[in-house]
Amino acid sequence: MKVHRSPSLLTRAVVGAAAASLLLAACGSDSEEPSGESGSDVGADESLADLVPQEIRDKGTLVIGTDASYAPNEFFDEDGETIVGMDVDLFDAVAAKLGLETEWQNAAFDTIIVGVTGGKYDVGVSSFTINEERKQQVNMISYFNAGTQWAAQSGNPDDVDPNNPCGLTVAVQTGTVQEEVDLPARQEQCGDNPMNILSFEGQDEATTALVTGRAQAMLADSPVVAYAVEQAGGAIEAVGEIYDAAPYGYVVAKDQTELAEAIVAALEALAEDGTYEQILDEWGNTAGAIDDFAVNP
Repeated sequence: MKVHRSPSLLTRAVVGAAAASLLLAACGSDSEEPSGESGSDVGADESLADLVPQEIRDKGTLVIGTDASYAPNEFFDEDGETIVGMDVDLFDAVAAKLGLETEWQNAAFDTIIVGVTGGKYDVGVSSFTINEERKQQVNMISYFNAGTQWAAQSGNPDDVDPNNPCGLTVAVQTGTVQEEVDLPARQEQCGDNPMNILSFEGQDEATTALVTGRAQAMLADSPVVAYAVEQAGGAIEAVGEIYDAAPYGYVVAKDQTELAEAIVAALEALAEDGTYEQILDEWGNTAGAIDDFAVNP
């Protein structure tokens, strides 16, 4: 298995002399051009390849929509063009088992499902939490388990309490479960002391807002916060417990059930031969491993 080692977020930082602030800048763009291709060393399994719909087998490549701002799951490598991460390594291995190549295209998170339903992408791979609303639109294949974690500046100078965030300025990524489900429910409880919610297209922008003090708190998926804390050089820390653990799901169109079932079979094969756990271990995420891969669990 070819391993993509993650660059430090600090290598992307710019320290403003006047402001003395750390800016975690995004690399790359929202281009619709392919940003990377499969580098997996996993061999094809002909019996699994036979499960892939013929039109996709003939094409030989899966076009994948992803939001490359969500380290360590999917993000731009140091070249600013190649998309790497845990999700990338794992799905490259899935595709390889099915005898397919991958073509990764960067996109805004909240456009990916629309891109799948409209035929722009064959698959969406971008740390999508499986929920009922999304399952009404697309098929979702479970492959990993993650929860929500909050973060604050180091030392928690604003006394951030995830159970009582009222009055705080909170950074979050647009279109995530945290923005669409978690924060609205908490906001209803805040009454006359609401949160000031800053919603950003990219997770890297949300992290930047916290690091620089524009936001007092941030919430995101637990592996993303853990990685940001590790890479931010002591600028931020996790606060509170991880909660609302739920599976991530690959996204395919409703009329592509055969492809969805083939992906499940490939995941099962990767789990059986040890590749699945190896990839998660290489990214420090074995705690999120699951053994019940399924379509629309």
